[in-house]
Amino acid sequence: MRRQMVLSWSGGKDAAWTLHRLRATGEADVVGLVTTVTSGYERIAMHGIRRDLLQVQARATGLPVIEAVIPPQCDNATYEASFAQALQDARTRWPACETIAFGDLFLADVKAWREALCARLGWTPHFPLFGSDTAALAREMLAGGLCAQLCVVDTQQLDASFSGRAFDAALLADLPASCDPCGENGEFHTLVHDGPMFDHPIAIERGERVLRDERFAYTDFSVAA
Repeated sequence: MRRQMVLSWSGGKDAAWTLHRLRATGEADVVGLVTTVTSGYERIAMHGIRRDLLQVQARATGLPVIEAVIPPQCDNATYEASFAQALQDARTRWPACETIAFGDLFLADVKAWREALCARLGWTPHFPLFGSDTAALAREMLAGGLCAQLCVVDTQQLDASFSGRAFDAALLADLPASCDPCGENGEFHTLVHDGPMFDHPIAIERGERVLRDERFAYTDFSVAA
């Protein structure tokens, strides 16, 4: 029997492609998603994706989502406690599950931090995409039918005008040389609305773009009426 696994789900392309890769290779049975949601804002942490849009994404994957709820301006201890509770909820639901997959690509310090945290919590981390050539991976995603929009841009690394744009070949061509094609250095984050990990496309509507913390350009997306 294949091992059961949950997936750390951000709503973005790397998490979505990790799900697709795991299903395509058949190496594991992904049974659920784990997502960090910021209370008050009711959005996925970092990506700013609306909570109801998260639920629509989860339904499109055919998987339940377990939320790790954190307050705004969350410190690391509070985050870890919430994440630990979410994994405990997952273990209660799927007693045989002891592995969580992440969509990290090449940041060794982030990988090491996740490994240490999972070790403390009694879980095994798995990184299916780690070490990928991100330019090749971006092209693989697009060729494989992934559709996503840039939902947040770090304006210290990329112009705010990129926020809201489609993650497509034109975007890759327009990115400055200093920007990783997958945004792995935090240059941008994405919202996935179609691809082989979904059983149907998600219709979305683009809202306003706002600058937060005098740095991050968020573009609001909602489920189309």
